[in-house]
Amino acid sequence: MHEATLCFLIKRKLKRIHRICLAMKKRGFGAGRWNGVGGKVDGGKETIEKAMIRETREEIDVKIKNFYKIAELKFTFPHNKNWNQIVHTYFATSWGGKIRESEEMKPKWFSPYNLPFNLMWPDDIYWLPKVLNNKFIKAEFTFGKDDMILKKKIRSVRNLF
Repeated sequence: MHEATLCFLIKRKLKRIHRICLAMKKRGFGAGRWNGVGGKVDGGKETIEKAMIRETREEIDVKIKNFYKIAELKFTFPHNKNWNQIVHTYFATSWGGKIRESEEMKPKWFSPYNLPFNLMWPDDIYWLPKVLNNKFIKAEFTFGKDDMILKKKIRSVRNLF
């Protein structure tokens, strides 16, 4: 099972998240969907956190400064085991540089109350609102063909250490 990262840049107002940066995947796995930025961890060569920082820089050209882990998401695809992955998911609260579009991702800010779930992975509607409301999540999703969720298990946890 691959390890991967996912990072969402967020802006707070009065201690609440009032903006979240999603990026439209332009090519490869997940193309045509809004998501956070991230990718595979280069096992043995980098930590999960360093992979998240590297991927964010490659995909939207910013260097993450402050971040915290919000979720661990396990995805299984019985019809294509090469897609199986554990995704370590983060919110970034500060970064350096200007957010820019790359060949792979087109970033855009959204209100957390008006997310384009119809253009996101089908599991996002089950866990993303929870982390936007300050919950830490461990979740498992099994996908069938055509993005059908066959099984899901979501639980809130106190921390992700």
